[in-house]
Amino acid sequence: MSAATTRSRTPDRLCAEAVDLARAAAEEAAAPGVVGEHAGFESEGDRVVTHFFECKEFGYRGWRWAVTVARASRAKLVTLDEVVLLPGPDSLLAPEWVPWSERLRPGDMGPGDLLPTDAEDLRLEPGYTGEDEPPPNSAVSEEMAELVEAEDAEVTAGTPATLPMAPTRGSIASVAEELGIRRARVLSRYGLHVAADRWEDGFGSKTPMAQAAPAACVSCGFLVAIGGSLGQAFGVCANEFSPADGHVVSLSYGCGGHSEAAIMPKPPQPPAPVIDETMVDPFPLRPAADSGSVLVGVDEDSAELGHS
Repeated sequence: MSAATTRSRTPDRLCAEAVDLARAAAEEAAAPGVVGEHAGFESEGDRVVTHFFECKEFGYRGWRWAVTVARASRAKLVTLDEVVLLPGPDSLLAPEWVPWSERLRPGDMGPGDLLPTDAEDLRLEPGYTGEDEPPPNSAVSEEMAELVEAEDAEVTAGTPATLPMAPTRGSIASVAEELGIRRARVLSRYGLHVAADRWEDGFGSKTPMAQAAPAACVSCGFLVAIGGSLGQAFGVCANEFSPADGHVVSLSYGCGGHSEAAIMPKPPQPPAPVIDETMVDPFPLRPAADSGSVLVGVDEDSAELGHS
């Protein structure tokens, strides 16, 4: 160990004693009343010392005001170097910064947000080569490719096997555009597997809803089939009362809204009332004398009332 290294680790006496100078600088930089007790000092180099003061600012628990003082060679005057607020060993720090591409989660994107994809995204792969050169087995030579749409284009004599270039009608890019597949990139097998795993976790056979369902979506009338290789395992739910309405669901998923889950029985219909409208039931205007409603031996005037 050299002598210079030994001197740098030994704090300068005058700089170490400049506590009042360091406190005054910290109080000038900070708000009133937030500079606490002196928490020690450290030697930063030859005649350079940093003094630490506790921070009483709310929200900065464990932070310290660090005031660095220095002294020139053979000088007796200690000068101020810098004043900063630094975290201590037990301070409350913000979590480590994570790039947006790693902290973004499904559902975070709102209206108007743009989500650019990385050029090396493993979920995507080139959709077409984009090469305009005719392949080796094309039907038109390189010179004839420029005249393929002209009415007076001359066809090269000879069979395709004898032609120097492959016979083709137009470029690969134009054919891809005509077929509707002219996309710069398409899903790779990795991208397909990642999407399938995500959909299976959300609306798959292992979810509690599917475990309690009376039947799977593969036999549901509300399932809308999708094309491509994913159509062999997934579909789109079109039942507005289902929790998966408008979502891609696994064919093994299910819910209580299955189209064939329950056939509602028809409500019982009471028999039609029997009304005989061809007969008339006679009702006497006065009760019979032996019916018990009229006392025997009553005069004619009271009998007219019909009751005693």
